[in-house]
Amino acid sequence: MPTLDRSDDVFVLDLGDTENRFSPDWLAAVGAALDEVERADGPRALVTAATGKFFSNGLDLDWLGAHPERHEDYVRDVHALLARVLALPVVTVAALQGHVFAAGAMLSLAHDLRVMRADRGFWCLPEADIGIPFTRAMSALIQARLAPQTAHEAMTTARRYGGGDALAAGIVDSAVAEDAVRSTAVDLAAVQAGRAGPTLATIKARMYAPVLDLLRDRTDPRG
Repeated sequence: MPTLDRSDDVFVLDLGDTENRFSPDWLAAVGAALDEVERADGPRALVTAATGKFFSNGLDLDWLGAHPERHEDYVRDVHALLARVLALPVVTVAALQGHVFAAGAMLSLAHDLRVMRADRGFWCLPEADIGIPFTRAMSALIQARLAPQTAHEAMTTARRYGGGDALAAGIVDSAVAEDAVRSTAVDLAAVQAGRAGPTLATIKARMYAPVLDLLRDRTDPRG
């Protein structure tokens, strides 16, 4: 399950050491960690990382299959997490040490910056291959955070981007050796910690207002 630690001005949220799929309990744990980051005073930033082969494989499809009656509420909760990270009043950096797929890739896009392992692991939006269309809110998030041609290719071809390709496409901001992913992300976050607060929150809220409106719409789980 996700855990939160702090080193000086940088909070580090470790999503776990499994596939880190978005189960309801996992979503609740991440939400509680974000509560703590938001409640803190003074300079601060957030690095979201993971341990092992995966950063995140996205939606918990097994849980969804076992609870079809909760599908709409579940999608709303996933949207809410993406909105919260996108609008968080601190600079956020995703440290992508392993595979980043589907809603896990969308979670990475909700961060301000991304550092990816250069030699192994893929960033991928596989929805076109697995027959699950993006919600309108998810589409808006992806298109707001990627260049148009990159968004089109990623969404329609389910291309798997390695670290170098992801850097060239502008999906990530840095591609480094495996043992440098987390430390690079922490260093980037530390430099930005002094910007935390209401001004940054307002900038993000205005920059991404249409996306946030869709993600926060509780009346239509299709976003």
